[in-house]
Amino acid sequence: MDDQTRIEIEAAAFRRLRQHLMDDRPDVQNIDLMNLAGFCRNCLSRWYQEAANERGIEMSKDEGREAYYGMPYDDWKAQNQSEASPEKQAAFEKAFAENVLKKG
Repeated sequence: MDDQTRIEIEAAAFRRLRQHLMDDRPDVQNIDLMNLAGFCRNCLSRWYQEAANERGIEMSKDEGREAYYGMPYDDWKAQNQSEASPEKQAAFEKAFAENVLKKG
């Protein structure tokens, strides 16, 4: 497989993952994704922002989130996120520290 084909396939897989998380399963909470998988939609939006920045495209955290979510993040949160239990919040703090802070 040549590099261009690999890149196109990887991009298609990313778009399908985004569609799954945004359109097919918006009910799945970011906190549950982070607690179970060590990443969430916000991580994907951050990776998108970082990839843009690495290529000389200035993009802020909020711009990366809006590009990923297709709307301002606060709007998406209001439409799709629910309040997390104290147990989920505690698990999130641990998962965030292990998967985001440690690698940042």
